[in-house]
Amino acid sequence: MIFEQSDIGTIKLQNRIFRSATHEGLADENGYPTEKLITKYETLAKNEVGCIITGFAGIMQKGKTNNHNMLMIDNDSFIDSYSKLTKKVHKYNTPIILQIAHCGRQTRSKITGFPVVAPSPVKDKTYKEETAKELTEPEIFEIIDNFVSGIIRAKSAGFDGVQLHLAHGHLLAQFLSSYTNRRKDKWGGSLENKFRIVKEIFDRAKLIVGDFPILVKLNAYDGRKNGMRINEAVKIAKMLEFVGCSGIEVSCGVYEDGLFTIRGDKLPIEAVFKYSYSYKKLPNFIKWIAKSIVPAITPKIKPYENYNVESANEIKKNVNIPVIVVGGIKKLDSIKTIISEKKADYVSLSRPLIAEPNLVKKFKNGIQRESKCIDCNYCMIASEEETLKCYRGRLK
Repeated sequence: MIFEQSDIGTIKLQNRIFRSATHEGLADENGYPTEKLITKYETLAKNEVGCIITGFAGIMQKGKTNNHNMLMIDNDSFIDSYSKLTKKVHKYNTPIILQIAHCGRQTRSKITGFPVVAPSPVKDKTYKEETAKELTEPEIFEIIDNFVSGIIRAKSAGFDGVQLHLAHGHLLAQFLSSYTNRRKDKWGGSLENKFRIVKEIFDRAKLIVGDFPILVKLNAYDGRKNGMRINEAVKIAKMLEFVGCSGIEVSCGVYEDGLFTIRGDKLPIEAVFKYSYSYKKLPNFIKWIAKSIVPAITPKIKPYENYNVESANEIKKNVNIPVIVVGGIKKLDSIKTIISEKKADYVSLSRPLIAEPNLVKKFKNGIQRESKCIDCNYCMIASEEETLKCYRGRLK
């Protein structure tokens, strides 16, 4: 069942295991994909990943991340570079989807050179140096136009679909959440109003790209008071189906929640103090003291494995489009159970494929039944400044 062919709209998949979008830091200084990035995706394709979702690509300069070397898709000059990438991946009959995003308040103007914006001026506890400026309506329409243009460019570049990033606290997720969207106009208040920006993107894009698949990554819940909850996520999923969404990848959490999205039983304190913008400049004696205190007082968010499966199942019961689940999925037996019990239609892996790009092939050939990833999360913390790689709990 896992290794049988299936379809998501026009996307033909060889198996039911996705590579979840993961920021690689392997674009060049202007956001174009490098040979190293193309090789990384080609390696995943060679090793029989069912479908690759790229790291997030910025739809406009004003919304890019402060993290190291983000992909971009903000003008037509990117089409040729991405065409080279998609052709390389397609040699192995592997589909590839471009994730597109605007980071909203989750960035730093000191690094990007652009003002930080959001639906409402709510300070982020992680990006705490400044409070985002509330978007005006003309600015919202500019963002909508740029998302639509990104979708058109992705199709022109040969991608098999796009994924809108509606999770992890990025701009579209900020609009959907009552915690970050406190507007009183037509872009806030009711869930229908908060969803309006997403609906506008779908409606306008569909007129141009037709049946080109547009998927989303959606938070089912997060850790904040007045944040996203599963009952709201189910309603949003139904709205997404209505506007023509091709599939929903179910995740959870925002950066402000700490290790809510990427869980593990140990706090990656060394990586935090070396790479995290907010902590790396602390005096060494403070770091020395904190290394013993912070892990002891930081709450551990459990469970560590398969932690979005029940949320995905709840969404799946309420829609008739494919549901993909990501989050702590490391074992072949878990994947079999999720698919056979119809908790979700597909699974998506991130950290396991950082540790072992050939994991899917190992699963298929019976060589291995569990990922060697130890959930140290050094890879995620270091991505602020470094290219993506596995650390196995030790800085290199």
